[in-house]
Amino acid sequence: MTDSVRELSESPESTTVVVIGAGPAGLTVANLLRSAGTDCVVLERQTREYVAQRQRAGIVETRAVRMFDSWGLADRVLGGVPHDGILELRVDGEPHLVSDSDGSEGPTARICPQQMLVQKLTAAYLEDGGDLRFEATDVSLHDLTGERPTVRYRTPDGDLRAITCSYVAGCDGDHGISRSAVPDGVLTPYAFDHGIGWLTVLADAPPPDHPLLAVSEQGFAAHFPRGPYTSRYYLQCPPDDEPGAWSDARVWDALRTRLGDPDLVSGPITDREIFRLRSLVHDPMQYGRLHLVGDAAHIVSPMGGKGMNLALYDADLFARAVRDAVHEQDDTGLRTYSARCLRRIWNDQEFSQWMTRMLHDAGDASNSGLFQRGLARAQLDRLFTSAAAGGAFSELMTGMDFGENAGPRPR
Repeated sequence: MTDSVRELSESPESTTVVVIGAGPAGLTVANLLRSAGTDCVVLERQTREYVAQRQRAGIVETRAVRMFDSWGLADRVLGGVPHDGILELRVDGEPHLVSDSDGSEGPTARICPQQMLVQKLTAAYLEDGGDLRFEATDVSLHDLTGERPTVRYRTPDGDLRAITCSYVAGCDGDHGISRSAVPDGVLTPYAFDHGIGWLTVLADAPPPDHPLLAVSEQGFAAHFPRGPYTSRYYLQCPPDDEPGAWSDARVWDALRTRLGDPDLVSGPITDREIFRLRSLVHDPMQYGRLHLVGDAAHIVSPMGGKGMNLALYDADLFARAVRDAVHEQDDTGLRTYSARCLRRIWNDQEFSQWMTRMLHDAGDASNSGLFQRGLARAQLDRLFTSAAAGGAFSELMTGMDFGENAGPRPR
């Protein structure tokens, strides 16, 4: 008998939820389940060191901050500094300060890079006795439509293990195994390519006073804080461009021009890459006892900072639904999980699409044309001059625009 056959013949482990993926979505699900007194096991393909250093989004929106606060976790898992509610939109070098605070009471958004959030979520989960298994490879999902699905995986030592569970949370991103475990034809993908590329640059350089988005005839640019001495920059570019075409000198010259800041302080560039702006939604977000959470179900263009925050919203809904099913025998939340998530997802997709088009069309008119440029400039002018337009913008930025679906208020 081979080792793998012997191992598979042994009695599998058992838990309530198996969480696939230890990014922001998976670790949030795990921490919320622990807080609800529900056992779970988290499986992550990468090492702990790799996961802790992944550089991604940097702002946890107001709704998500209040969600963590309602679970009693905000002080433990949110690092960084409170966002002051001010966003700078710079048009042809002219600054415009826009409030992204809706004026409601309670904690506000935090500037908290993804790697900091992941590190704190990991520490909190392990401190509370959570079961987190790194370097779990060859993960496969079985019997998802049955009463007790099985998740199989290989340990770092090469042993094949199996875990039975009541539910599976697929939190392993756009290229993970969770969504691929759903039979063809069950999920409908809705995809959109914005036809826009961004060069993203991480540098050891002073962060801006406020998150900064800039429009100019040379194209879009942005400057965001990623720590007290680190900045993330974005430059619009052809989607098929190559990072090697952007020397350090070219990067800093383009940033100074597009940001309208000839005195912008440079620093060592530690990372650069080019990606296409795209959006994707899968409907439904559940199959049997598998529930897709975060990027496994949807991708949103980065404008508006909704990607990670949508994942946190999904995680909250899923954890509450499992809590109700396990402790109250109420499966309403699980049955309606996909519909409730998708309502917010499409809302945030529309907001992100609007911002993307406005801030790119208002600058370089070579792709969109002068008519679209005029429309985009009119939208910006309305945002700067209309209290109603500003209020709607703030409401959407905070994520607090959906009544009860916007998430729980602080206790």
